[in-house]
Amino acid sequence: MVNTSPVLNTYPLSGYTFGTKEPKMEKDTSVADRLARMKLNYMKEGMRTSVEGILLVQEHNHPHILLLQIGNTFCKLPGGRLKPGENVGHLTYANFSYSAEIQGLKRKLSSKLAANSPALHPDWQIGECVAMWWRPNFETIMYPYCPPHITKPKECKKLFIVHLSEREYFAVPKNLKLLAVPLFELYDNVQTMSELGEQLIFKLELEIERVYVTLDLL
Repeated sequence: MVNTSPVLNTYPLSGYTFGTKEPKMEKDTSVADRLARMKLNYMKEGMRTSVEGILLVQEHNHPHILLLQIGNTFCKLPGGRLKPGENVGHLTYANFSYSAEIQGLKRKLSSKLAANSPALHPDWQIGECVAMWWRPNFETIMYPYCPPHITKPKECKKLFIVHLSEREYFAVPKNLKLLAVPLFELYDNVQTMSELGEQLIFKLELEIERVYVTLDLL
């Protein structure tokens, strides 16, 4: 489902149930390996398109963002690379643009956070795309715009708001941890945010304020 509401409701963390499922191993053991694989895939498929979801909950009357932790320090938003064909097709509706990317994000969210039984899968409601980042070269640095001199960027990463219902069941791979991190802590722990970077943290807060976060205090 696509949710075009300008209001983003967050609900208490206590309303969510967390379980585990089989480990989901990373394809690469180092950043260098990941960039090398990205280069190989680029030669076969062209620019990489990836999508990530911003899932917010509430704890102590403050919005928290859900992050997957790999190891002791590496954290990232749930999501991943789209398959060839998932980044094509585009339709505009009520000032909201969506495409096959939405289905790709749902697939990635289910892979990372849903139980094995389809009956227990959350009804992922994908909202607005609030950030778009570009990787000009096969390097770790990304920009919130495509530099004008770059005609063949290597990756485009899109971040979408995900509207959660009041109660959900999440199943997390055993080799990962799902953390609920208060937004104010992100400023002091930028190094744990992988490629997101400090600029993206500011972008997230500005966008979250723009879509009018509502805290359910009942």
